[in-house]
Amino acid sequence: MKLKGKIAVVTGGVRDLGRAISLKLASEGAKVVVNYFDNPQDADETLKLIQEAGGEALMVQGDMTKAEDVKKLFEEGIQAFGDKVHVLVNVVGGLVGRKQITEQDEDWYNFLMDVNMKSCWLCTREAVPYMTEGGSIVNFSSLAARDGGGPGASMYATAKGAVMTFTRSMAKELGPKGIRVNALAPGTIATSFHDRFNTPENRERMKGMYPLRREGDAGDIADLVLFLAADDSDYITGTNIDINGGMFFS
Repeated sequence: MKLKGKIAVVTGGVRDLGRAISLKLASEGAKVVVNYFDNPQDADETLKLIQEAGGEALMVQGDMTKAEDVKKLFEEGIQAFGDKVHVLVNVVGGLVGRKQITEQDEDWYNFLMDVNMKSCWLCTREAVPYMTEGGSIVNFSSLAARDGGGPGASMYATAKGAVMTFTRSMAKELGPKGIRVNALAPGTIATSFHDRFNTPENRERMKGMYPLRREGDAGDIADLVLFLAADDSDYITGTNIDINGGMFFS
């Protein structure tokens, strides 16, 4: 029970990677405040799974690109579980779609930057006043931030690159307070993200190029998040950890 007695906030925490992370943190004793955007069915299922495993969680709907919704998330979590936040996991983000530079407009730019970078910034800003020494923030970047992304993913890659830099900046700023800030840079993980934005043929081709010859799964990601959230990693901060089966070394 590495997180017993701690409160964790997970944004985008009711499906795919977010669900696996919420379940993992709850299984290690954390009381988990789980944000979701627009699917109460997913939220209900995630809550059910956590409770069946003996964990505690609160589901809070909200758009993490809006400051008022972010504030509500933390206020409801504090009201339910206590006056501190020990762990924040910023999962919210996504590729959304693929567009070449000549197809992109200002609305596209703003949306990709908002969902991937602004959400991370807003949630971090809101969490810090509730955090004390020993706190941990885990952000989600991407392999795309390392290599520029695939065709039509330039704005996604750019936004995730901003998350990498923000992670380093916050590690410096919050380190004297005893708060660690790290990020993950996942490669191909078997989730609905790649079901939607990749093809089965390309995924099989790519598997043959990975040293480990497989895609990652949500459990691989959740295990790494737990490591970064817990005291096991108490001298690690400012890192952007690659988790891609050896596809790319940084």
